[in-house]
Amino acid sequence: MEKEYFAHETAVIDDNCVIGKGTKIWHFSHIMSNCEIGENCNLGQNVVVSPYVKLGKNVKVQNNVSIYTGVICEDDVFLGPSMVFTNILNPRSAVIRRDQYLTTLVKKGVSIGANSTIICGITIGEYAFIGAGAVVHKPVIPYSMVVGNPARHVGWMSEFGHRLFFDKKGIAICPESKDEYILNNGQVMKK
Repeated sequence: MEKEYFAHETAVIDDNCVIGKGTKIWHFSHIMSNCEIGENCNLGQNVVVSPYVKLGKNVKVQNNVSIYTGVICEDDVFLGPSMVFTNILNPRSAVIRRDQYLTTLVKKGVSIGANSTIICGITIGEYAFIGAGAVVHKPVIPYSMVVGNPARHVGWMSEFGHRLFFDKKGIAICPESKDEYILNNGQVMKK
């Protein structure tokens, strides 16, 4: 049976991986056993996907990203160049803690900027936007834009990746899609 995805000749793909149709895996990447990669994903150069990682459909992983056991990315997630996930809160070289990996859930439509660090055990809400270089150590609510070290909320983002500016009634309109968003009690919803 012919594979329905593309893998560059330098990519290493271990046994027992599920890789969706239309996915592309580029130079020097390593896809480890028992991971699941959805349809139409694009994994750049020098990407590592560890065992039991789950990537949804249309996930874009830029160069030099390691996705460690415990990470789950839903559909349409963007992982910027050289961003970092962790999976242990208190690592020590001489102490084995493989039974203590924490789950990190990256919800649908999230964008994580270049060189960001995501500390394990949190959820990043739908369509959140993590600025380049941010260090995220606590949950991020949907549509939130966070920046800095430690990451802090500085605004709201649309599903199209545009900054949202709310009027006095708590309404914002995405300039590209013209979708309307409502801000209510510190939460954003698409109308």
